[in-house]
Amino acid sequence: MSQIEVSVIMPAYNCEKYIEKAIKSVLKQEVNLELIIINDCSKDNLEEVVNKYIKDRRVVYIKNEANLGVAMTRNKGVEMAQGEYIAFIDADDWWGHNKLSKQLKVLKESGCVMCSTARELFTSNGETVGKVIPVPARITYKKMLYGNLINCSSVLIKKDIMKGYNMEYDDAHEDYITWLDILKKHGECVAINEPLLKYRLSPAGKSRNKLKSAKMHYKSLRYAGFGVIRSCFYFVAYAINGVIKHYM
Repeated sequence: MSQIEVSVIMPAYNCEKYIEKAIKSVLKQEVNLELIIINDCSKDNLEEVVNKYIKDRRVVYIKNEANLGVAMTRNKGVEMAQGEYIAFIDADDWWGHNKLSKQLKVLKESGCVMCSTARELFTSNGETVGKVIPVPARITYKKMLYGNLINCSSVLIKKDIMKGYNMEYDDAHEDYITWLDILKKHGECVAINEPLLKYRLSPAGKSRNKLKSAKMHYKSLRYAGFGVIRSCFYFVAYAINGVIKHYM
């Protein structure tokens, strides 16, 4: 294989119905990549689906000996990565054409350390709901305090940066906490306002249950080091922005 540009990390748990679409969308990207699929002790027939693709030299497939959760599984993928950049994708999402090549171009031109994109929402059956969640051209630490503008499955980030930040706290929005830490130290995230991420609203997803997601967001603010008063202030802002984002 020629020099790997992007290591794509895909945690997988009980997602046999969805993962093939995710895998295909990654392997269609027109960049030199490796796809690291990590089976986090799935109890379904996930492995039968993945076995169709393990002969592709770009695919790396491993199984956790014990269920680690999505945060530690992503960390494991980052440690294994051979590429200059890291991309994350959940096994129930998929990407649009040329997502990674567009992000690489914008990332190199901007001088930023990470890049995000807009996302289009789909039902669990893969049917569009007719809603696109946009992103601003630049995402700052301050903007992120008022709500998570960066979806994990849209992220492309320099590996040298990502290796300095382990994801933690599966009982909260572990990726949001990580993006806050990175932006606080390394500046802005550049973003492409195109729905290059196709985001599936699966029944088991963290963001599907709005009450649960809200509680997790508050926990995320506390884990990020904010006191009760500031956490409550930013939580209210998050709630208002959430209504605007999903219902306006």
